[in-house]
Amino acid sequence: MSSIFGHVFRITTWGESHGGGVGVVIDGCPAGLEVDLEAIQTELDRRRPGQSRITSSRAETDRVRVLSGLFEGHTTGTPILLMVENQDARPHAYDHMKNVYRPSHADFTYDAKYGVRNWQGGGRASARETVGRVAAGALARQVLESLCPASIVAWVAAVADIEATVEDHQMGRETIDAHITRCPDPMAAKEIEARIDQARHDGDSLGGIVELSVKGVPAGLGEPVFDKLEARLAAAMLSLPAARGFEIGSGFAGTRTSGREHNDAFYHDGERVRTRTNRSGGIQGGISNGEEIRCRVAFKPTPTIRHAQETVDSTGRSVTLEARGRHDPCVLPRAVPIVEAMAALTLTDFFLLQRARHPDRV
Repeated sequence: MSSIFGHVFRITTWGESHGGGVGVVIDGCPAGLEVDLEAIQTELDRRRPGQSRITSSRAETDRVRVLSGLFEGHTTGTPILLMVENQDARPHAYDHMKNVYRPSHADFTYDAKYGVRNWQGGGRASARETVGRVAAGALARQVLESLCPASIVAWVAAVADIEATVEDHQMGRETIDAHITRCPDPMAAKEIEARIDQARHDGDSLGGIVELSVKGVPAGLGEPVFDKLEARLAAAMLSLPAARGFEIGSGFAGTRTSGREHNDAFYHDGERVRTRTNRSGGIQGGISNGEEIRCRVAFKPTPTIRHAQETVDSTGRSVTLEARGRHDPCVLPRAVPIVEAMAALTLTDFFLLQRARHPDRV
């Protein structure tokens, strides 16, 4: 099972949804960095369940513990282990699903691959695994910010058929986190909140889109041909639970334009080369061009719903499943910090790789 991400700044996540805890081992973090543990905790608080009525009611404080790699508040260059204990695990809540394949979950595929699976909340397939990603991403953000003036912000851009209109001045952490939906468009946020509430009441679920903006990243990050920056970002985002689509720049909408309409013209602003438009999404030829990186990640509706569903058990016998448990009616609000974390991990890894290979270029 591949639980490792990154080349230079490498992370290994570990733990299961209803085991003793979850966490991450970070290797390749530069020595001497003063670590803000409260900033890491803040990101975990943004991701944790139970933060509002439209998220899972699982009561986890998700307090982070540092077991290695820090001394007197600074990184030592050795592996860093961050751990969060599971305090509200309820493995027995899944007893009735022990031999049943839940629709659109990883139950059947894990069985098919390994011949064994953790049926208590899905084990490693659970979104609880992302605790380690968010903790590592918060540290990666601190590394990146020590190297360049990077700003990484994500928000809920759409839920179901409700699409937000977000202006540049709304792309700030305070504006985004001001509403429980993490949608900075006030009108859309109200509609989204009502729609999620209705889905929760109906025992159903909804999907949507998280949009990402990264500013302040220098030109030159990315490793063509097979490790292009957009390819690594896509891999990072599509590795997230419930992620089903990725777009960068103009994305699929760009197919409806001509080359003359779509091309980003270059100019020099007196300090550096810029592009007049940004349909490329800040990346050309797999390499960052110094402009804003804009991505969109699509998430499917949460597969656990409170409705009877036809499925089969591990013997192939047809059964009717009526799922129970504490699940998000829509993963989008809690997906925002996870998307930001994966962006920070990807960009920090590429920045350190670029600095190692071409120290005169960054």
